[in-house]
Amino acid sequence: MGIKIGKIAIDSPVFLAPMSGVTDQPYRRIVRKQGPELVFSEMIASKEMLHSEHSGIRKLKTNCQLEYPLVVQLAGWDPKDMALAAKMSEERGAAIVDINMGCPAKKVVNKFAGSALMQDLNSASEIIRSVVNAVSIPVTLKMRTGWDSKNRNAPELAVIAESEGIQMVTVHGRTRCQAYKGEADWSFITQVKDAVKIPVIANGDVKTVYDAQKCIKISGADGVMIGRGAYGKPWFLNHVTKFLEMGKVPLPPSLTQQKIILLEHLDLMMTHYGFENGARMARKHITWYTKGLPLASASRQRIYSSKNLTSLTNEIESLYENALERMAA
Repeated sequence: MGIKIGKIAIDSPVFLAPMSGVTDQPYRRIVRKQGPELVFSEMIASKEMLHSEHSGIRKLKTNCQLEYPLVVQLAGWDPKDMALAAKMSEERGAAIVDINMGCPAKKVVNKFAGSALMQDLNSASEIIRSVVNAVSIPVTLKMRTGWDSKNRNAPELAVIAESEGIQMVTVHGRTRCQAYKGEADWSFITQVKDAVKIPVIANGDVKTVYDAQKCIKISGADGVMIGRGAYGKPWFLNHVTKFLEMGKVPLPPSLTQQKIILLEHLDLMMTHYGFENGARMARKHITWYTKGLPLASASRQRIYSSKNLTSLTNEIESLYENALERMAA
């Protein structure tokens, strides 16, 4: 089941996707603790990193060696900036650099970065070549199937990427114009798989262990990358890995175990960001973890109003205690 990325051997073919505002250091650490071997950083704009802008530095505020093997994902349109940012990532201990040519966000594509580069394969090739030549660690590439339904050129870009030294490609099964609408086209990914010899990873709409199995079967991919399916479920990637290995669906953590994981996640966030920023950024995670729990909506308002970590912890403890009592009644 393992995958080799350059000289780096990865035992599990299940990867955590790079997600802006989600896959920060605290989230990566809590996911890694559950079992997955390879995780990706948030997308980092190359110019932000080079010019020491706050968000760029914050996103790479980590000891990459402690998270080894960590993949640092970079986005940008300038080959020189991308090469320098890749070199900086390597110097900070990144095991792999991933080039983002899949982000559909307007603020990214309007700068001719992310999935906009799929409209200009010459520019894409130049960026890939610059990054590969700048570092000694493996370089990978994440893309979409194409810009729109009439221009699904992922196989062509994959061939170019492989010829320039890319060691693995990940394909999200939608076009840029789809964003996250409709369904991911796993079957199209077979065309990418057939076009190259390097590992191909399928991404998009993997929300259950059965989705992962079906995605690999339909796409022929060497593995899956999971993003939104892991919201509030950092154990999900490990469950997918075990299911693919043994064919049995692992039992989910008990509510008590889920509470412990959430509290540890929050503690990591407060340590990383400080309470004020950490509590604000934790809101989406709390919503995902507690979705479907009895009285969760009402409890969240009290949780979000907490003035310190002790108060926040007490409110979450109370929410889970009430949920356990109601479910036992």
